[in-house]
Amino acid sequence: MKVPSNLFSMARLTLHGVLPCVHRYLNGWREKARKIPDPELRSQALASIETKTFHCEGGAVLALLAGDRRDEAIRFIVAYQTISDYLDNLCDRSTSLNPEDFRALHESMRHALTPGTPPGNYYRFRDEQDDGGYLTALVKTCQFALERHPAYGKIAGALHELAGYYCDLQVHKHVNKEERLPRLKAWFESHRNNLPEMSWYEFAACTGSTLGIFCLFSHAFQERFSDDLAHRVKEAYFPWVQGLHILLDYFVDQEEDHLGGDLNFCSYYDDEKQMEERFTHFFEQADRGIAQLPSPEFHRMINRGLLAVYLSDRKVDAQVRVRKLARKMIRRRGGITLFFFLHAWFYRRIFEWTRRLHAGRKAPIPSG
Repeated sequence: MKVPSNLFSMARLTLHGVLPCVHRYLNGWREKARKIPDPELRSQALASIETKTFHCEGGAVLALLAGDRRDEAIRFIVAYQTISDYLDNLCDRSTSLNPEDFRALHESMRHALTPGTPPGNYYRFRDEQDDGGYLTALVKTCQFALERHPAYGKIAGALHELAGYYCDLQVHKHVNKEERLPRLKAWFESHRNNLPEMSWYEFAACTGSTLGIFCLFSHAFQERFSDDLAHRVKEAYFPWVQGLHILLDYFVDQEEDHLGGDLNFCSYYDDEKQMEERFTHFFEQADRGIAQLPSPEFHRMINRGLLAVYLSDRKVDAQVRVRKLARKMIRRRGGITLFFFLHAWFYRRIFEWTRRLHAGRKAPIPSG
């Protein structure tokens, strides 16, 4: 199975191959989540699946790099992203502000990338304990996928580097507000010498994505995958593709985060002009890194797809300044971005309408 190199083959494979598989695996995790004994853990596990399905859908497109092993890649991606989304819910909505609690929870993400490591008690610093084996099952699913991976040895170092960044971010950004910025800035300074020029909040954004992990896992199924290629994939996705991904995520959440008093990395730009310039810089740097990879057309479509997926979010429509800048960015990125934007716009609204219909509520015909 070839890696898609044009819009129509990618759209066809995504709609008829990737998305049904994602939903099949998510349905299995949803059923397991419903059986979690602790009501708080059960509530957060189910909420993370219901409200963040698109994270698994978007990440799983990278499974198209895995060729005939696509189903294995999707299974890993869905399990690992479900861990990420579940823990994010636990930390965001936790009554705890204990960094040791957040670090203990995120041990699961490191263990998931280390076949043979016995699962631990990830809830040891919190009152809620009994998840019926839910998080351990997710960890073991990822471990099993990596045990069978023919190139695990070539990608293990990069997987752990990216996961280390991600887990550190989750600890630093969920502590109490007085500690948050000093911790994030000190963390940035400890890595600054190994980074291209960027701000502390851009570095934090770069660490908050799982796309590099998914790309490495899927890409490494290809023949003649080398240590050098693993390095080039990691360097292309971190910081640039991952940074663009998370900056866009925060971009569409600006009003929501402002009202909720939550941390938003986009709020630290001086103004919208600087934000647009930096988004453009991340986009262009990502394209340069992608050009050095096999199947660069596929990765370029991923890069443009990120813009489309986030800028088609309903939250953009509700924010006048955000909507204006979003439309400007879409126009500047050409026909491929517009194609994906329209595709994502209609898919989101049809999906929302279908979900409401299945829930037994009378739903209007989707509109803007």
